[in-house]
Amino acid sequence: MKALSYHGPHDIRYGDVPDPAVTGPTDAVVQVTTAGICGSDLHIYHGNPFSPELGYTPGHECVGVVVDTGDAVTGFKPGDRVLVPASAGCTRCRSCAAGFTARCERAKSSTELCYGVGPQLPGSQAEALAVPFADINLVHLPEGISDEAAVVLTDNAPTAWYGCRRARIRPGETVLVIGLGPVGLMAAQSAFAMGAARVLGADLVAERRAFAAGLGVEPVEGEDTKAAVREMTGGRGPDAVVEAVGSDATIDLALRAVRQAGRVSVVGVSHNKAFPFHMGLAQIKELEFAIGLCSIHYELPTLIALAQAGRITPEVVVSHRFPLSRGPAAYELFAGRSDGVRKILLDPTG
Repeated sequence: MKALSYHGPHDIRYGDVPDPAVTGPTDAVVQVTTAGICGSDLHIYHGNPFSPELGYTPGHECVGVVVDTGDAVTGFKPGDRVLVPASAGCTRCRSCAAGFTARCERAKSSTELCYGVGPQLPGSQAEALAVPFADINLVHLPEGISDEAAVVLTDNAPTAWYGCRRARIRPGETVLVIGLGPVGLMAAQSAFAMGAARVLGADLVAERRAFAAGLGVEPVEGEDTKAAVREMTGGRGPDAVVEAVGSDATIDLALRAVRQAGRVSVVGVSHNKAFPFHMGLAQIKELEFAIGLCSIHYELPTLIALAQAGRITPEVVVSHRFPLSRGPAAYELFAGRSDGVRKILLDPTG
């Protein structure tokens, strides 16, 4: 089959890879109808991979149709339209059984928990995908949810909701979202759904701030973001901050911008093993700080219900579609943040 593969920094290739197959009784194979490129895929693209190995297929966001299942799969059959959550659970430990797949007690590394971050679980930027433990790692897609919305529901929307949930957003509060890519935009929607009265949005790219404004976000303008946020909040600062970038500068900004006794929730992926966390600042300000990786399975039922009710609209973050064959060009565009790019979808059939 055709797929993308990672061969080093800024080196994504389109070509032939082995076809996925059912190798165990609980496996399934899904024909991919739409895949996405995630912001964390850019970490790999820029040379900060989660695995030192090369040649594997990236991507952990897709929807598709089941084409084959093992004999022990009971909840899915060929022809079913499904969403593939970005994280894969083992089904055997207590955490995975409760939906907390990011806390899997059997996995030895992150490359066993997520598609497309190493060769252990080949990714979704391909014509087809092998899914282990299909009964827990596939989700039936209800009628009325488009491929565009469903791809965002595989990772970006749950990560955003998780970040807002960990920030404990309460009705009437003011929330700052740092980073207005797909996760940040969904964090803004999530904050409003949780009852936030105001959502402020900070991003270096003016086009992203302008787009977010159309969703009701108040864009933070000016070179001094902290000062601008203080001015917008009457000198107090926001009640909660959701950080969706993962850089040292943006995490530090979150800690400094939030109000006294406020809450900071970080869902941006950081590769810094020695982040200079300002413990004194956090202690003096009496802050709550949360950081973690989202268990997609746990958050999905809520988000699917919200999407069906029109309370969130995941598809609005999508800006571009490319055929899979133009995947390398899509990565280049996404990395350059040009042409109003927010979320890129890949079509394996195009």
